[in-house]
Amino acid sequence: MKFKTLRSIVRFVMNIIADVEVVGLEKLPQGNVLIAANHLGRLDTAVLLYILDREDIIMAVAEKYKDHPIFGAIGRAANAIWLNRFEADFAALREILARMQKGGLMVIAPEGTRSKTASMQEGKLGVAFLASKSGYPVIPVALTGTEDSGVVANLKRLRRSKIKVVAGDAFQIEIPKGSGREQAMREATDEIMCRIAVELPESYRGFYSGHPRLNELLQNKKAKQ
Repeated sequence: MKFKTLRSIVRFVMNIIADVEVVGLEKLPQGNVLIAANHLGRLDTAVLLYILDREDIIMAVAEKYKDHPIFGAIGRAANAIWLNRFEADFAALREILARMQKGGLMVIAPEGTRSKTASMQEGKLGVAFLASKSGYPVIPVALTGTEDSGVVANLKRLRRSKIKVVAGDAFQIEIPKGSGREQAMREATDEIMCRIAVELPESYRGFYSGHPRLNELLQNKKAKQ
C-alpha cells in the first residue's frame, strides 16, 4: 500500500468515527522538525496522519505491531522504523538518526507506550537525544480524546469521539557533552514533557502535575492571556 492511499483511508475512517479539532496547526513548519506527542491510545498515530499533509514523515512503531493486520499495514505503508521498546534499541536509533539527517518530519511519543490511566507517564530520554543530535526543533503536541476505552465505548454507541490536538511553539534542545550529560538529558526530557503538559487539561498531566517547570510554563501562559 502506498502512503497516499494509506492517508486517504485513514482520513475517510477518521471522518466517520471522530470529530477532530486542531489548534495551532500553523505552528508546524516546513523543513526538518520533531513532533513530540503524549500517547493515550492506539488512535494517536491515525490522528497525526489525519492532520499532517507531509509525506516525509519518519515514524517509530513498536515492534510488537509488525505483524498486526491493521497497525502492521500502517507501519509498512509509512515506512516505519520498528522499535524494541523493552531494550536500548541502538540499531533503531541509528536508523532514525540516519533518516533525520536526510530531512523530514519525525513523529514520536516520548513516553514510549500508551498510558493506561489517560494521563502522562514519565518521558524517556530518547527523544531529547534525537532532538539534540539532529538539531531538529521540537514541537510539543497535546492529544485528548484518543483513549482506547473512550473510543471503543463511542464506537459501540455509534457516537463520534471528540478528539483535540493542540500544537505548542517550536523550541530547540541542546545537550552539552562531557560530565553531567545524563542529568542534562533528563532536564531536556522534562522540558519536552512539560511543554506538552501545559497544553493539556489538568487531569491529563499525570506524572508532571506539580512539576516546577510546568508551573512556570503555566504562569507564563496565563500572563500572555
